[in-house]
Amino acid sequence: MNNQELISDFENYLLVERNYSPYTVTNYLKDINDYQDFLSSEQLGTLLSVRKPNIARYYLAYLTGLKYSKKTIARKISSLRTFYKYLLKMDKVETNIFLDLEVPKANKTLPKFFYPKEMEQLFEVIDNNSVLGIRDRAILEMLYGSGLRVSELCNLKVKDIDFGNELVLVFGKGHKNRYVPLNKVTIKAIHNYLALSRPTLALKNETEVSDKLFLNHRGGDLTTRGVRVILNNIIEKTSENFKISPHMLRHTFATHLLDGGADLRSVQEMLGHVHLSSTQIYTHVSREQLKAAYMEHHPRARKKE
Repeated sequence: MNNQELISDFENYLLVERNYSPYTVTNYLKDINDYQDFLSSEQLGTLLSVRKPNIARYYLAYLTGLKYSKKTIARKISSLRTFYKYLLKMDKVETNIFLDLEVPKANKTLPKFFYPKEMEQLFEVIDNNSVLGIRDRAILEMLYGSGLRVSELCNLKVKDIDFGNELVLVFGKGHKNRYVPLNKVTIKAIHNYLALSRPTLALKNETEVSDKLFLNHRGGDLTTRGVRVILNNIIEKTSENFKISPHMLRHTFATHLLDGGADLRSVQEMLGHVHLSSTQIYTHVSREQLKAAYMEHHPRARKKE
């Protein structure tokens, strides 16, 4: 089996068995191909057989010399660690050469999120009378109201919406299903979309009938890239110059829940995080709360009666 066949099998593993999004898989493959190019240019062998001891440390030094950020280096090594873990599982190698490699710790950054007033601006610029506007509002309500990953949103089917129990069934990473509550506003937006928008969009596709919840402007399945284009179009209509991404709305969902008093375990379950540590990053508080606490409790900040 040659290198490209190995990488192709690994790609199928990530997509089918691990249920990773195409965007995530693309990044994995790029990191592996970069490493393969490095081996080839340095004449150090192949993915299965390298001729240099401590190749992992040597490659780490190479990446550092290219002035990559700590975060990028950590991601590239993580991709290779996962790849060789897969090869070890398939009996293609005898050891995971990247398993014990220590990488520079990236500086932790707090997730970016929208404040409530900023979220309202996004909803205000949507045309609620057009077919695409009704769809876009339902998408924005779903991302903000349920905290779904963009791949999870695109994979939703009409039957996954349980209106009676006000829940959505989400097919998440690692083939793990979870139920996430739907608020009244999101439910109304989805009802409007199903009644006034989706039938019109579905008619534009004359070749097949999709069972996916959200459709593109041609009546086909909406893609993750399509969602990003929709969000960028929304942001361009506002007076703000901030950037937006589906994951930023997921951050906003979690932050607003915790700011409102939700417990960490519940938020973990709704986000579909395996480890609580992944959710704990959202325990920061908003600037308004920090300022309010300071103004109320610090002797120098309290107003004199």
